Amino acid sequence: MRILVVEDDPDLNRQLVTSLGNAGYAVDHALDGEEGHYLGENEPYDAVILDIGLPKMDGLRVLESWRKAGRDFPVLILTARDRWGDKVQGFDAGADDYVAKPFHMEEILARLRALVRRAAGHSKSDLVCGPVHLDTRSGRVLVDGNQIRLTSHEYRLLSYLMHHQGRVVSRTELVEHLYDQDFDRDSNTVEVFVGRVRKKLGVDVIQTVRGLGYVLGPPEPAARA
Repeated sequence: MRILVVEDDPDLNRQLVTSLGNAGYAVDHALDGEEGHYLGENEPYDAVILDIGLPKMDGLRVLESWRKAGRDFPVLILTARDRWGDKVQGFDAGADDYVAKPFHMEEILARLRALVRRAAGHSKSDLVCGPVHLDTRSGRVLVDGNQIRLTSHEYRLLSYLMHHQGRVVSRTELVEHLYDQDFDRDSNTVEVFVGRVRKKLGVDVIQTVRGLGYVLGPPEPAARA
């Protein structure tokens, strides 16, 4: 999952990027509204954390412009605790949720997980595909009750496919949603990670659709003799 952080406070921006990265997200960031607006218009994010009070272009204008342009990714706005009017304006501009400053990072992560799940059509934190269970809260992956150890990139790939199971996901889409803008994007890398995840899971849930990409679904039941 790929997240954009738009926050003008350098220390808070850095804390958000670090915490999101540690939680398994690919993260891009901007320190002003103009750069944030540009990234949101040109990159396919799974969610955005957007401060309201930004230099060069305020957060509400950024959000309104995204929505007018048809950018429908979930947006979590950050507001000052005593400025309730920002919350109302934020929702009217197209925000999906808000957190008031100061906040606990755990709350940001929990709200972000919920936004990403809902955007993909899931209501529960535990995503299930046949014998594979992915707990979005803890980042644990289980196959038939046994925990599987994945690297951060392997986890991102499996998490994206689990959020979008049953739908063919192209290699290009995976590259765009698994890596931040500074990553050396090579579609062959996706094939390597898919192979590693398949091997570690040990169950046939990731299918290759020739010429199109990959689709995740429950394994076919064994044929009766």
